[in-house]
Amino acid sequence: MAPVQGGIQARRLLAALAVLAIVIAGMAGAANYMYEKASVKGVGYKNVDLIISTQSGFNGTKLVEMESGSGNVISEKTVVEAERQIGSRCGFKDLGPGINGHTDDGLDVLIFSEGAGWSTGEPPMDYINFTKDAELEYMPVSYQTGTYDQKWVEKLCVQNYKIGAVLTEMYTHAESLQKTTMVRTRLYGKISASAKKAFINEGYTFPPSCCTGVLEAQLKSVVIGVAHIGWLSKDPLASKDLKGRHAEYGRSVEDLTGVFSIEKFIQLWGNSTCGQISVDWLPCV
Repeated sequence: MAPVQGGIQARRLLAALAVLAIVIAGMAGAANYMYEKASVKGVGYKNVDLIISTQSGFNGTKLVEMESGSGNVISEKTVVEAERQIGSRCGFKDLGPGINGHTDDGLDVLIFSEGAGWSTGEPPMDYINFTKDAELEYMPVSYQTGTYDQKWVEKLCVQNYKIGAVLTEMYTHAESLQKTTMVRTRLYGKISASAKKAFINEGYTFPPSCCTGVLEAQLKSVVIGVAHIGWLSKDPLASKDLKGRHAEYGRSVEDLTGVFSIEKFIQLWGNSTCGQISVDWLPCV
């Protein structure tokens, strides 16, 4: 019977270790900060997918980019940076690293350490910064793996659910595409009045409290093919008068087929108190 009992104890120990591993994995946080810098040149077939989301479901800010085609990648440089500060469980109520505290009689009691708070300032926010320069030319190519014959497709969609704003930039059937895209989007979390007062006493500054988020874009392209660029602004809160739908406040859609030079600046803010724009306001012409 001794071997049987030993086997039972071993299995119990393994089960306990498995449960402990699950608990530890659940306690671990996600990669809340994301950064990628890439440079690509060459001839052949290219297919890329990029998906970023700062919150789950219909919340936060999201970016989806897809690119595919065959031919000459003359130059392509991409930089993307994103961070989920809201709900990241960093610092007291997400106020950031170096901040500890507790709630006493309904007031937030904060303890600061040197260099406390987020590097982006206060209050905490979710953000995505995306920049891409690309020059592409279509041609069919053949390798041992097969023949690739696809005109260039470039799609970008950025959503900010906090302010109900979305941006789409899309090129299809492109024989030639030169583009520079710069997108900045962010949304702010909430901070209690007592915590804000404590921060102000420590010398911190805040964006206006009415500013809930922004989505800004600087687009410049020369394309031989089909282009679709648009933006949409909707009320983040559903309306009873519209039977649960979201009221639409603004929309712009532009479809082009042929040879075009395009330049657009798009600014979608929660309101006009958000300070200054964060994309390049003085681009080359």
